[in-house]
Amino acid sequence: MSVRLDKWLQVARAFKTRSQATRSCTLGRVRVNGYVAKPHKTLELDDKVEIDMGRGWTRILKVLELREKTLPKAEAARVFEDLSPPPPKLDPLDQIMMRSSARRERGAGRPTKRDRRRLDRIKD
Repeated sequence: MSVRLDKWLQVARAFKTRSQATRSCTLGRVRVNGYVAKPHKTLELDDKVEIDMGRGWTRILKVLELREKTLPKAEAARVFEDLSPPPPKLDPLDQIMMRSSARRERGAGRPTKRDRRRLDRIKD
């Protein structure tokens, strides 16, 4: 039995949706056994899947079970063996840069033109 790479990545919960998995494969961020893989690549048991997660971290998963249908989150971990190193720590400056610069109260509605100009002044 074989399974498409993008389907398996969703079942393994490496990506939230299949379309995210497909996009990541198309952009060349996923490798199978060391080679860049397209979303339609068929996986076999014991294949090694490497996913570039950004910020210098690569997630390495070894295929233990081939599934096409999603599983509960607790059972999804049995589909693969995680061989990846721990994710790198973000330095404090990167953490600050990841935060949103302007916040609005929940339920405040769309900003008016005046509010938008104020937000633009704060951002610049």
